[in-house]
Amino acid sequence: MAQKRPILITGGAGFIGSACAKALMDKKERVVLVDNFNDYYDPKLKNDRIKKLLKGYRFTLYRADIRDKKKIEKIFAKEKPKKVIHLAAMAGVRFSIEHPDLYADVNIMGSINILEECVKNKVENLVFASSSSVYGNTTNIPFSESAPVDTPLSPYAATKKADELLAHVYSHLHKLPIVAMRFFTVYGPWGRPDMALFKFADRIVKGEKIDVYNHGKMKRNFTYIDDIVSGVLTVLDRKTTYDVVNIGGDREETLLHFIEVIEKSFDKKAKKRMMAMQPGDVPATVADISKLRKMGWEPKTRIEEGVKNFVNWYREYYKV
Repeated sequence: MAQKRPILITGGAGFIGSACAKALMDKKERVVLVDNFNDYYDPKLKNDRIKKLLKGYRFTLYRADIRDKKKIEKIFAKEKPKKVIHLAAMAGVRFSIEHPDLYADVNIMGSINILEECVKNKVENLVFASSSSVYGNTTNIPFSESAPVDTPLSPYAATKKADELLAHVYSHLHKLPIVAMRFFTVYGPWGRPDMALFKFADRIVKGEKIDVYNHGKMKRNFTYIDDIVSGVLTVLDRKTTYDVVNIGGDREETLLHFIEVIEKSFDKKAKKRMMAMQPGDVPATVADISKLRKMGWEPKTRIEEGVKNFVNWYREYYKV
């Protein structure tokens, strides 16, 4: 009997990639992971997601860089994926300001390689990671997918906007069904160490000061990892030509309240260093999630529960 075609995930050892892989394998899907295990943050965490989070699951893993055109060609030719979740990217606003060439190379050139192979191998559906960063300093809150996104504030945001434009081109020229998902501040167990929750946890545990930007006058939609995964799987099953979809929590949370929830979970007060706004950052990212809701998706996890889950994982993982 012919094996069913797999779902290929780029950035498969990443925070969202590994969580999506687990959920898909729980649904008995065949999964192929591609990741280059770079050192933007500690590769040990990426390796542990594969060894511990995905322990006991059967999947294929390729250690490959999406910029390596020949290797990506070979992987697609061999695996013939049915659907693709493209999450591999250089992330982070601040780092992109210092390394714009790296972000353009990985996020744009790497994505073109994936788009090319999706067309060549007749992929049924491509879902890829865009970002709430594309909204820049948009003042119309909540951010709607129909809002203009022509004023990004960082190289990272500009590359994600470029990816959306390229995806539209490939969808138009080749009738490739593509959904760009604009993620809003994802958090949870196995998360990224460069994200606020992880940084705050580290410093609170060590008794060090946490940097609170814009003097705490920040608003965010924090989106728990399980809600992100259920949203990705929702759009992965939809047939569309080209679409852009916000995915975020349904509550507008202030940064200071978020810090209070972390303090409560650790039962320890944070020492705060109030700071000005950072270059490339925005005071508010709040999602209009009505489009994804109409597809039957709902965010289910409040930050009180999500942060507690993260803190429990953090204590266990780092033996705190």
